[in-house]
Amino acid sequence: MAKEELYEEESDRKIYRHKRRVRNQIICYAVLTVILAGLVTGGIIGIRKVITVLNDRKQAQELQKQLEELSGTEDQTPVVEAPTEPEPEAEVGEEDRMEELVENYIAEMPLEDKVKGLFMITPEVLTDTGVVIRAGDTTNEKLKENPVGGLIYASQNINDEAQLTEMLKNTADFCPYPIFLAVEEEGGEVSCVSKSDLAPDVGDMADIGGAGDPSAAQQAGSSIGGYLSTFGFNVDLAPVADVTAEENARIGKRSFGSDSNMVSSMVSSFVQGLQGSGVSACLKYFPGTGDVTENPQDGMAVTQKSLDDFAAADFPVYQAGIDAGADFVMVSQVSAPNVTGDNTPAALSEKMISEILRGQLGYQGIVITDAMNVKAVTEYYTSEEAAVKALQAGADMILMPEDFGAACDGVLNAVNDGTLTEERINESLKRIFRVKLRDRLE
Repeated sequence: MAKEELYEEESDRKIYRHKRRVRNQIICYAVLTVILAGLVTGGIIGIRKVITVLNDRKQAQELQKQLEELSGTEDQTPVVEAPTEPEPEAEVGEEDRMEELVENYIAEMPLEDKVKGLFMITPEVLTDTGVVIRAGDTTNEKLKENPVGGLIYASQNINDEAQLTEMLKNTADFCPYPIFLAVEEEGGEVSCVSKSDLAPDVGDMADIGGAGDPSAAQQAGSSIGGYLSTFGFNVDLAPVADVTAEENARIGKRSFGSDSNMVSSMVSSFVQGLQGSGVSACLKYFPGTGDVTENPQDGMAVTQKSLDDFAAADFPVYQAGIDAGADFVMVSQVSAPNVTGDNTPAALSEKMISEILRGQLGYQGIVITDAMNVKAVTEYYTSEEAAVKALQAGADMILMPEDFGAACDGVLNAVNDGTLTEERINESLKRIFRVKLRDRLE
């Protein structure tokens, strides 16, 4: 009987010890949960404080021992961090959004399309047909094959309002990329649209300059821009920014006059009026041809001006137009040997474009050459050579090469053999697309 009592007593103790271990484990896990939640603020000190509040010292020691055994896995225990407020996104500026939009366009373009996007040609060269007065299947097909950067129209392409509007709209719709649709609309003598009786003539710039009222120049630009944009044009190769020598009749009434300060004011105002109507302005003919009597269409045309002469008379006018925001500057085919050191036409001269126009005058917009099919170019360079040389000089767009196909091939070959880089092509495309996509940010 005593043995049975001892057995029962021993059994009761085992049951008691088992219950105590279970209880201790329950307490241990409960405390561990509290400890893990408060590790950051309490750490191990908090654990010890919890232990000290336990009445049973032995129980506390056992608990501490078990905690120490579990401490080896503490680093593996996931820590739940308190949620944090997301940082507000930095506001993206208009310039950054434009750069992203431009980069996205260029990134999707094959090299061949990039190169063709640097040319502005006539619709007749594009379609390889006679006079173009409509844009139909042929224009659609040719623009897919040769997505040029721009087309320039003349009086022969204009019949009436409906015809002109439809032709330009279809052309813009057909081109896989945004396209420049350009015309020379200076007012007065050189005005393709108003001479076709589709808009009132604002008059000669010489008469506006002679009146000395810059607001009249701004109104002229606004008027021209208004009717050009209505028809669908987005580029006007105007104004003439040359300061004429009084004895020089070659430019004649196309210039605002012979006083640099007055012409500066007029050009600036005209640019503001034109571009305020949604049509890009083009200052011409850099570096200034007001004293040149020869015509580049007939052969080499030379100015004997020095850099100081240009800086005194001509550059202030171009600077005023640049400061007014002109999207384009057209560089002439006139040679300036006292500036460049040789008879290289200005449009092919790195010194004239990169060093002076970009460097000295700080112009960052689109540089377009004057027509490349004139004898001042064709008598000395092939179409391939002229196109590559213009891009090496810093030009962005090539206007009317003698042979468009050969000029494109020349640029492509130059990229492939390392004479030009694709990065150089992209540099010009970025300037071009910043203007073309300006209204698409929304």
